[in-house]
Amino acid sequence: MSDFIDRIGIERAWVGAVGLLTAVFGLGSVLFPRAVYANFVWQYFWGPVYADAHNWNCVAWADGAQVQPQSCGSVPASLGPVAEPGYTVVSEIGYALILLLMLVGVGLLVKRLRITRYRALFYGLFPFMFFGGTLRVVEDVNDKARLAAGQSPIFDYPLNSLLISPVIYFTVFFVALAAVVAAVFLAENVVDREFEYPLFAIGSTLLAANLGYFAWAAATQPYVSFYPQVAIVVLVAATVVAGGVWYGIETLKPSINAGTGFMGVVVLWAHAIDGVANFVGLNLMPALTGQANLQGKHPVNRFIVDVAGQYLPAYLDAFPFLVVKMVAATFVLWVFDETVFDDSPRFTVMLLVAIVAVGLGPGTRDMVRATLYV
Repeated sequence: MSDFIDRIGIERAWVGAVGLLTAVFGLGSVLFPRAVYANFVWQYFWGPVYADAHNWNCVAWADGAQVQPQSCGSVPASLGPVAEPGYTVVSEIGYALILLLMLVGVGLLVKRLRITRYRALFYGLFPFMFFGGTLRVVEDVNDKARLAAGQSPIFDYPLNSLLISPVIYFTVFFVALAAVVAAVFLAENVVDREFEYPLFAIGSTLLAANLGYFAWAAATQPYVSFYPQVAIVVLVAATVVAGGVWYGIETLKPSINAGTGFMGVVVLWAHAIDGVANFVGLNLMPALTGQANLQGKHPVNRFIVDVAGQYLPAYLDAFPFLVVKMVAATFVLWVFDETVFDDSPRFTVMLLVAIVAVGLGPGTRDMVRATLYV
């Protein structure tokens, strides 16, 4: 396989792989709509998004009509297949493979744009992690307007599907990709700065727009609250936790972080945000706000909470998720040693960007969602 890729070039191999996958599932969906599209593409990938976009507990295929059954627990076979909001093992494997394919594509684009300051790219993309998390809360506010206040949502189907997991990862991905291209152009033709500065500015501007929308909603809409203490607790606690883990690594075994350097702090902090925000939203909301705890939105969170709930009191059942996040983040730092950076610095940094995004994106969403109580 490696000899074949060397002969045709990695860029052509990547384009060929994307084209092949598109042809297989595109043509397969046309030629075999029931077997390929309804029972695979729709059931595991688009059906869950459709149900989430309509705020349904489940959706039945119904020969393409896509209807909400009377009971998700007993759907007639004639209406199947059935999809529910969230992820399945099949979809998670599929999205992981798509993510790897997209990361290779980004790496090739970075090479084409002649970007060699890879760590600078990592920091330049940092605001986009917050932007992605807050963009998801825009849809949470949108749902609250429809459900709690009976108002017409700002974003309705199909537009709101762009803001729902996992489609939102692709939305943010393409926004960030366009920003990288624009930043390189600005750095080479307009501003006398390195590309990471305009890139950081673009991401910060997009983030500020989301925060401005939340400020307006909290100030003018009765269905949106504002509990700044929630965000303060999450940010401070996550910083203390990440700092403590970092200090322990540097004191006991500094070789773990020899490769990532200061990027290791960012990885730890991103996943500490995710773990702490989950703990606060699921366990500490009554103490912080006087409101009821929120419901978990992620399958991994729910699994850990369900297992921990068998052994821990209810006000601590989400805490193990924070421990798991810190252990996993430390393992990532250990894997990404100096050898990995020396062998493939571009792809290594792309992977670290993705790892930070899957921590800071959901973590930011949980933190802001709890702060606004939506």
